[in-house]
Amino acid sequence: MKLFDVYPLFDINIVKGKGCHVWDDKGTEYLDLYGGHAVISIGHAHPHYVKMINSQVAQLGFYSNSVINKLQQQVADRLGELSGYDDYQLFLINSGAEANENALKLASFYNGRRRVLSFNKAFHGRTSLAVEVTHNPKIIAPINNNGHVTYLPLNDIEAVRAELAKGDVCAVIIEGIQGVGGIQVPEADFLKELSKACEETDTILVLDEIQSGYGRSGKFFAHQYAGIRPDLITVAKGIGNGFPMAGVLISPKFRPVYGQLGTTFGGNHLACAAAIAVLDVMKNEGLVENAARVGAHLLKELKQFSQIKEIRGEGLMIGMEFAEPVKELRQRLLFEQHVFTGVSGTHVIRLLPPLCLTMAEADEFIKRFRSVLS
Repeated sequence: MKLFDVYPLFDINIVKGKGCHVWDDKGTEYLDLYGGHAVISIGHAHPHYVKMINSQVAQLGFYSNSVINKLQQQVADRLGELSGYDDYQLFLINSGAEANENALKLASFYNGRRRVLSFNKAFHGRTSLAVEVTHNPKIIAPINNNGHVTYLPLNDIEAVRAELAKGDVCAVIIEGIQGVGGIQVPEADFLKELSKACEETDTILVLDEIQSGYGRSGKFFAHQYAGIRPDLITVAKGIGNGFPMAGVLISPKFRPVYGQLGTTFGGNHLACAAAIAVLDVMKNEGLVENAARVGAHLLKELKQFSQIKEIRGEGLMIGMEFAEPVKELRQRLLFEQHVFTGVSGTHVIRLLPPLCLTMAEADEFIKRFRSVLS
């Protein structure tokens, strides 16, 4: 049987990782400035993470959500403490798209409405509702195109207010920082006014922090730069450091109703062990603060390169936009300098390294980057 060919692949087989470095099956070492698409938060093969998963799988790998799983409450307690949302509720699932699906369902159950506002260049996933609020017609199948969504320009509060005034908007969904859209950062004043407008119209504000959350921006959640508290926050990627896991942080205004939401694998024992290990390491090693510090250093150093048209981002979520397509540049970084990076569209290089990236590793990247550009 063949694999269904959905990804263009580099001819590299990664077999080992440690911290911010990975190795292929030929022994070549790479500096990982991509983190497996922002998934690796605490670094590859962190000893505490490995120990937690090994210990848990030796004891119990899985049982259903029909019985108590005290590990889930441990995840909720630690997440509430580190994020500042200890008064919220947590629903654990498996993926970012699933988190956004459930958040939008909760919003619609809450106010009985069905229309959603999303933003140009948004990406929220590839499943039914998640892909419908994604601003990319190429990946929205006819069965998903149900007319529920209005896309608006990012940072245009008057456009939002005009739609909210119609009284039929269930939710507004927005990324803390747009990732696939090219590291577009919502303005703090816009987020403040957006939060206020949603509250005034009983519209649910959903903050998609799947890529920008879990410390990546230099705060636990990127929206915290604006000092707002959304109704629903979706998380995934960095929550499990590679183990599939996601969640929805749910404000106290919501009351659970049996049967509305559910999951088979969400919050299973192995996933919770991974999530607890991640939060332990983030707290004990100060990784949110490290992301802010090293990210600021990287942004400062990158501004010296005249070839970069624009630099955007916060913490260790950085986009470098070029006037020319970046495909060749990315390949040269990978195959000549052995550095993994990401892209957004055709003109943006994306940096999403593990949050344990050191100053020395950041400087090593700058050295290799300079070599390619020169």
